[in-house]
Amino acid sequence: MNVSPASGARRPFAIALCNEVVRERPFEAQCEFAAALGYDALEVAPFTLADDPADLGEPHLRQLRRHAEAAGIRVSGLHWLLTAPPGLSITSADPNVRTRTLGHMHAMIDVCAALGGDVLVHGSPDQRRLSDDDPEGDAERGREAFADVAEHAGRAGVRYLIEPLSPHETRFVNTLAEAAAIVRGVDQPGLRTMIDTRAARLSESEPVSTVLARGLRDGSVAHVHLNDRNRRGPGQGDDSFADVVALLLREGYAGTVAIEPFEYHPDGPTAAARAIGYLQGLVEALTERIEPHGATSGP
Repeated sequence: MNVSPASGARRPFAIALCNEVVRERPFEAQCEFAAALGYDALEVAPFTLADDPADLGEPHLRQLRRHAEAAGIRVSGLHWLLTAPPGLSITSADPNVRTRTLGHMHAMIDVCAALGGDVLVHGSPDQRRLSDDDPEGDAERGREAFADVAEHAGRAGVRYLIEPLSPHETRFVNTLAEAAAIVRGVDQPGLRTMIDTRAARLSESEPVSTVLARGLRDGSVAHVHLNDRNRRGPGQGDDSFADVVALLLREGYAGTVAIEPFEYHPDGPTAAARAIGYLQGLVEALTERIEPHGATSGP
C-alpha cells in the first residue's frame, strides 16, 4: 500500500514521474524533486542518462540507484528504450542494425535490473516503423525482437512491455489486442503489455477503462501511463481520468502508474506538480467509494 506524504491518502499502486519531464536537472535533483512532490518513483528514459545508455557501467548505475534511495523513492523502470544511440530499429531488414538493436534491448534489461526497476516500456515509434516495401516482413521482425528479449527479462526479474501506440506514430502494434497477441504467442512471463491512455484513446474502439479492465483481468497488462490526448499531463486537457483511476482502485492494481506528458505547460516542474496533485485528488475522492476486490498486475 502506498501513502502520499502530502495527503495521507492510501492507494494500492505507486505513482512515478517520467524523468524526462525534469531532465535539465541532475539525476540526484530529479529524485529529490519528485520525492518532494509525493511521487513514489521515477520512470527513467535512458537517453537522459547517457548518449549510449548501454555503456553505463555498474558503478554508475549503483550510484544512480543510491541517489533515488537517498531521496526516498525508487526507479520503477525504463521507457523510450531505443531513442539513443541513433540508428536502432526492431523492424529494419538490415542485419547490422538488427544486431545492434537486439544487443541494446538486452543491455537495457540489465540496466533496468541494476537500477532496481520492474518494467521496461517499449514505445520508441521511430524505431519500429513499417516500410511500404515489406510491411509484413518488418512486422515479423518486430515480433521476433520481442520474443528475443522475453526470456532474458524473466531471468533478470523484470517485465519487458510492448506499448501499443497510435496510428499517428507507427503502424506496428496500435491496440492492446495486437500487443496481447504477441505476448500470448511468445508465452514468456518476462513479456507483457501496458496501457498509455493517450494512445489508447486514439487507437481503441472502446473506452480506455474497458480495454484496461480486460488487460488487467487476463494478466496481459502490467503497467499504465497517464497523459491527455493534447499531449499534456492528466488534468491539463479535456480527458477525464476518473474512470481509469476508479478501475485501478477497484481492481486493487498494485503496479505503477506513470505520469508521461509530452508537452510541459508552463514548464516541466509545474507540469509534474500539477499532475500528481490532480491524480492524488482523484484517489482521495474515489477511495472511500470503492471497495477493492483483489490485487492485480503488480510486478
